[in-house]
Amino acid sequence: MLALAATWLAAETFWIGPGRLVVRDVALEPPKWPDALDGLKIALLSDLHTGSPRNGPANLARVVDATNAVRPDLVLLAGDFVIHDVIGGTFVEPEAIARELARLEAPLGVFAVLGNHDWWLSATRVREALETHGIAVIDDRAARLTWKDATFYLAGISDYWEGPHDVRAALAQVPEDATILALTHNPDVLPDIPSRVSLTLAGHTHGGQVDLPLLGRLVVPSRRIYAFGHVVDEGRHVYVTSGVGTSILPVRFRVPPEISVLTLRAQPGDRDK
Repeated sequence: MLALAATWLAAETFWIGPGRLVVRDVALEPPKWPDALDGLKIALLSDLHTGSPRNGPANLARVVDATNAVRPDLVLLAGDFVIHDVIGGTFVEPEAIARELARLEAPLGVFAVLGNHDWWLSATRVREALETHGIAVIDDRAARLTWKDATFYLAGISDYWEGPHDVRAALAQVPEDATILALTHNPDVLPDIPSRVSLTLAGHTHGGQVDLPLLGRLVVPSRRIYAFGHVVDEGRHVYVTSGVGTSILPVRFRVPPEISVLTLRAQPGDRDK
């Protein structure tokens, strides 16, 4: 019986878990989110790490198809497109990854920031691959977007470990009274983000990859408070997705690969802008 349980645990952790894909629907009420933007739907993908075990190019195509199927208004890619040194992995060139991601569809477009693995390979190479295929990389700059005649800004902040993560530069051209979303790879930058940003979206943590009963998420490459999901830290809101691929060890247990589909709602009492 013990041997059977050990076999099941190994299969779940090393084979079944990394090969799963869930679409996680989450409704959020960010502060200062206006009525005019109520219902905006965002597909958030992070840590694709294409080439990690059970997560090759065919799985990336599955992720793209599943993302398009939810018909998001906006697709955001929070970095770490490539892999380094994951056990059992096979390196996939960023150009091939970007070619597949070019199939993503959203009326407001597809935007990305780079993660630490992308910087370790070559930030220039990964950026050029994505932009060649129509995906805007917005490290430390902002894009002005309009949805149903309402305007908001998407501010990209480069990686906390490897990029300048220049929040001031990202917000330099954003009016003080604007509605702002921020996109970054590593949520550890959150304390540097001003409260006028309604919501920050991030990845990097993989949700710990393993979530043990009673013991929880043992390894989180970030402040533990930012391990996964919607977190409010000193009034600042962040949503951290558990991502798609794996890094270092090719394991997932009770933390399935996910596409995060976030529907943003106006808080009761927030006035339209």
